[in-house]
Amino acid sequence: MNIYFFDILANPYPFNTYKFTTMDANKELRLRLRFYKDVPQNIDALRVKFANYAQIESKDYFIKIRGYHIWLNIKGQKKAYWSPHLHIEMESKDQNETHIRALFGPDPTLWTLFMFFHFIIAGIFLIFSGIAYTDYILKNAITFDLVVIGLMIFAWFLLYIVAKQIRSNGHDQMNDLENIFLEIIES
Repeated sequence: MNIYFFDILANPYPFNTYKFTTMDANKELRLRLRFYKDVPQNIDALRVKFANYAQIESKDYFIKIRGYHIWLNIKGQKKAYWSPHLHIEMESKDQNETHIRALFGPDPTLWTLFMFFHFIIAGIFLIFSGIAYTDYILKNAITFDLVVIGLMIFAWFLLYIVAKQIRSNGHDQMNDLENIFLEIIES
């Protein structure tokens, strides 16, 4: 039986940009969920809709607009360390159609902390890999080096599991942000 691994990777992801369905975050391997939507409206008219919604004082949500980039954030009592935000990027396809790319992400402070942990773990992994190789060449004991390398691999998996748990905690808020996004577009 032949399995062509790289042929599987080369196949494009089957996005259907013309049909919008709600996400199922539990079936996604990626930690930062994204979706795409084509809207039969002018890009400037859509931007005005978001700007008008931003003028409404909401105690739970706020919108930041920079050009054709829009961020929907949670604020107030509903905000927690695991609260997501939604980044929306709009591109004009033609005069009366807009392509929207949206990305859910964690709080920037939490994201920075996770990246810091990843860099520390990767650095320790690389250093002890080099030390293990040197000890192997010099015929020294490499048991401690392999234990540290194994612990770093375990720590990577542990970070992934913690990130999945944080994302599942924010799943209801992701649905709320998605509903607000759809409400603004349909208004």
